[in-house]
Amino acid sequence: MKKKQIFLAAILTILLFLAFSGCERIRETYGRQRGQTEGGSPPPATVFAVNTMLAVQGPIRDYLSLSGDIISSSTVDTFSDAAGRINRVHVAVGSRVQRGDPIAAVDPSRPGMEFVPSMVRAPVSGIIVALPAQLGMTVTQAVPIARIAGGGGLEVRLHVAERFISRIALNQPCEIRMIAFPGEVFRGTVSEISPTLDVTSRTMEIRVNVENPGGRLRAGMFATVRIITEEKDNVVKIPASAVISRFGEQFVFVADLSDEEAPVVQRRNLIPGIIIDGVMEVSYGLAPNEEVVIRGQTLLEDGSRVNIVGRYAPLGAGVNN
Repeated sequence: MKKKQIFLAAILTILLFLAFSGCERIRETYGRQRGQTEGGSPPPATVFAVNTMLAVQGPIRDYLSLSGDIISSSTVDTFSDAAGRINRVHVAVGSRVQRGDPIAAVDPSRPGMEFVPSMVRAPVSGIIVALPAQLGMTVTQAVPIARIAGGGGLEVRLHVAERFISRIALNQPCEIRMIAFPGEVFRGTVSEISPTLDVTSRTMEIRVNVENPGGRLRAGMFATVRIITEEKDNVVKIPASAVISRFGEQFVFVADLSDEEAPVVQRRNLIPGIIIDGVMEVSYGLAPNEEVVIRGQTLLEDGSRVNIVGRYAPLGAGVNN
C-alpha cells in the first residue's frame, strides 16, 4: 500500500512540473509577441502571388450554335411522261445540264406492241445531284428519274429547339464552319423560318443561305452554324473566371501600381452583362486598361499586398476572346 502511494505521489510531482514548464513557455511567447507589438517591429504583411490581365474594350456577340447539312436551295425532280423500261441514261451525278437536255430514254413497249422510246428531258438548267434511274429499271410517271439542283445557291437546313425560337429572326447574320475547310469561316443569313413546329421533336425548321465564293462548297457537306442573336460594340470585357461571388455580390480585384515596389489590390464591385465562351461583359464597375487579377484572387481582400508573377496578354482581337 505504501509503495502504491509513493508511486502516485511521484506521478503527481512529474505532472505538476510539466504543467508549470508549459505555463512558463506560454508566458515567454506572449511576452515576445507583446514586445513586438508595443515596441518592436510588427510581423511582415502577407504578400500574395497573382496573375493579371488588362480589361479591354470591344465587341461581344451572343450566338446559338446548330449543325446541319448543306442542301441546294432549289431542286427539281424530273419524271417520265410514260411508264416503261429505261433503256438509256444520258447523264451521271454531277453532270451539268441545260433546260431541254436529254436525261434518259424510257421504252413504253409491251409484249406484242412496239412504241417509240419516250425521252425524259431536263425541266431546268443545273447540276444532277441524284440519279435514281438505272439502266433496265421499270418506272412509272410517279417515279423520279433524276434530281436537278438549279442555280439558286446553297443553304443549310437547321432545326431549332422550342426553347430557343424566340431568339431567331429573319436576316440574322451567321458564321458557317465546315469540316472540309478547317479554320475558314463562311457567311450567311437566316433566309426562311417555318411557321409551325414539329410536334414530335418540338423543333422549328429554319434555312440559312450560304455564301459560296469560288464555288468550293457542295451540297451534302456537314456544317456547324453560329446564328448571331445579340451583338454589342465597345463593351468592357474580362475573363469570367476573374470574377468572385460572395454573399450575393460579384467583384474583382484591380492592381494598384502607384507604388511599384509594394503593389496592392482594390476591390471593385461589378454589374455583369452577358457571358459568352468564358468572356464576361462588364456593364458597370470597371474601365478599359485596368489591370485585373485573374489568378490567385480567392484569398485576397481590399488592400492586400500582391506580387504580380505574370501578366497575361489581353483578350485578343476576336469578337468573344
